[in-house]
Amino acid sequence: MNRPVVLITGALTGIGRATAVAFARAGAQLVVSGRRPAEGAALATELRELGSEAFFVQADVRHDDEVRNLVDQTVARFGRLDVAVNNAGTEGTPGPVSDASAASYAATFDTNVLGVLLSLKHELRVMTAQRSGSVINISSTYGHEGAAYAAIYAGSKHAVEGFTRSTALEVAGTGVRVNAVAPGPTDTGMLDRFTGTPERKAVLAGSVPLARIGNPSDIASAVLYLASEGAAFVTGQIVTVDGGKTAG
Repeated sequence: MNRPVVLITGALTGIGRATAVAFARAGAQLVVSGRRPAEGAALATELRELGSEAFFVQADVRHDDEVRNLVDQTVARFGRLDVAVNNAGTEGTPGPVSDASAASYAATFDTNVLGVLLSLKHELRVMTAQRSGSVINISSTYGHEGAAYAAIYAGSKHAVEGFTRSTALEVAGTGVRVNAVAPGPTDTGMLDRFTGTPERKAVLAGSVPLARIGNPSDIASAVLYLASEGAAFVTGQIVTVDGGKTAG
């Protein structure tokens, strides 16, 4: 695909940022989104320095009107939408189910689940009309296995994987593909917050068969593959990138 138009939510840090940089280096035209305008503008400048035509749109994926505006601005700027990466997410507050509340549930599910649903709604509105496109949702290995003291987060990522498979079937006849990437332990601020201490992070790294924690660029590489023509026959799939952690 010649200079595809790529939209990335949650693009300002971690996996989202690494994915934006990877697409820029591959020559894509980019719309990056997040909630912090100063950081977004700086990222767009960095991506333009890499040769991409890139701009930032502030959006909170929990709000339907903001997601609609994000997609509409993308189409107004570039005339189409070829690839959407739904990366915006939060780890919430880890803890036992006995400490859960409606507020802690909403704090995670509003971003991780409602945010993906609204993003799919508006992205697919454009992609199905143009009868082409690739959507990649960012899940987690916790989207298909249990996680003690992270039930709310794991539940939210199970929902993302359900959305991915169901939506892929719904739009397959239109030429649009929908897949997900499920990272294992990846070196981001979210992982630092989740593990809490360097010692716990080191223990987690030791549990990975490839003997390291993943880099955000490892996840970005999988996203670029799913967006490419090389994955033209791949839809409704969850691609796990975890150094072999879930292989056993």
